[in-house]
Amino acid sequence: MTTKKVKVATVSLAGCFGCHMSFLDLDERLVDLVEHVQFDRSPLTDIEHCSDDCDIGLIEGGVCNSENVHVLREFRKNCKILVAVGACAINGGLPAMRNHISLEDCLNEAYMDGIGIENPQIPSDIELPLLLDKVYPLHEVVKIDYFLPGCPPSADVFWAFLTDLLAGREPKLPYELIHFD
Repeated sequence: MTTKKVKVATVSLAGCFGCHMSFLDLDERLVDLVEHVQFDRSPLTDIEHCSDDCDIGLIEGGVCNSENVHVLREFRKNCKILVAVGACAINGGLPAMRNHISLEDCLNEAYMDGIGIENPQIPSDIELPLLLDKVYPLHEVVKIDYFLPGCPPSADVFWAFLTDLLAGREPKLPYELIHFD
């Protein structure tokens, strides 16, 4: 008799992809993990949309544009458990540094007034998602069930969290995994 695998989806929004890289640092533990989980939307699978029956959604990065909002809402709708992974997802992280200046000033600095710009123009293409007025942490857009702190969280944090969930336990992260001193 086979047990149904837990379906896990992952995505990176406005961030550096460091949390996914840290997740890959599970190394050989990934082999143990895939015995219990099936990856859905993820850079590991190249599936473009989150299935409507995901058990766990791991999201890194903040919310900075209309596409991020769409993806985040899709994950919330389709995942039983939604996890904000890392500082950008939890509080906006480094991308939120732009929150202290206006969007117009930010775009002008990047595309109009920067050093070495030969053809100054702010990109305007229907294919580009609209920027939001600021970078938002995930919990300001949708309900988040768990938060994995760190920049990025270590592979051991991912392992402890996921093995607790897979065992049916409420995840608990011991102090030695989450202190930053």
